[in-house]
Amino acid sequence: MDTQIKSKDRVAAHGEVFTNPREVNAMLDLVKAETERLDSRFLEPACGDGNFLIEILRRKLAVCEARVKAKQYTQLQYEENAVLAFSSIYGIEILQDNAEACRQRLLSYFTEQYRSLFKAKCKEACTEAVHYILSKNIILGDALTYRRVDGSGEWIHICEWGFIGKGMVNRRDYEFSYLVGEYHSEGLFSDAPVKTYPPLYFLKINAKTYGDE
Repeated sequence: MDTQIKSKDRVAAHGEVFTNPREVNAMLDLVKAETERLDSRFLEPACGDGNFLIEILRRKLAVCEARVKAKQYTQLQYEENAVLAFSSIYGIEILQDNAEACRQRLLSYFTEQYRSLFKAKCKEACTEAVHYILSKNIILGDALTYRRVDGSGEWIHICEWGFIGKGMVNRRDYEFSYLVGEYHSEGLFSDAPVKTYPPLYFLKINAKTYGDE
């Protein structure tokens, strides 16, 4: 069975063709150092179910795991840097089933790695922080029109998660069209944000804290 397509109808309607892991790794190896830098940002504008993003996540979390095993990271340092790694990964996807599968794929990989390292010491708050960031960073939208396709028709907003020390995080939301469209400036997050939130401890990042419930 061809794992690069789900159906001919989806290919015809959306041009959906998935990239094989070999090609994914070959392309990411061209920027290998960046894929292993925890705060290096990646945006996949047609992310599918996450073939590129899962490999980027694997590389970033492998750095964190190696530092734990070398006793360079405590559990808390691993958790903060794992959340940092997730905060740097973005995807936009036009098909809802793919977007949901991508979020779940990334979350499942993290929980598996997290539990293998810390077992019963794993914190629910850390998993919740990752889950929430994925809900914001993997976006159901059209990267060509810069709009969401969830029925709202709203402009896509991209969250910047700024780690400012002692586990504190600044969240600022930006309009995607101004970041990459015809009005884009020199830097990814150099335009004025549409919304700014108070600094928050990384283990308190969740839907309730941000008022999304």
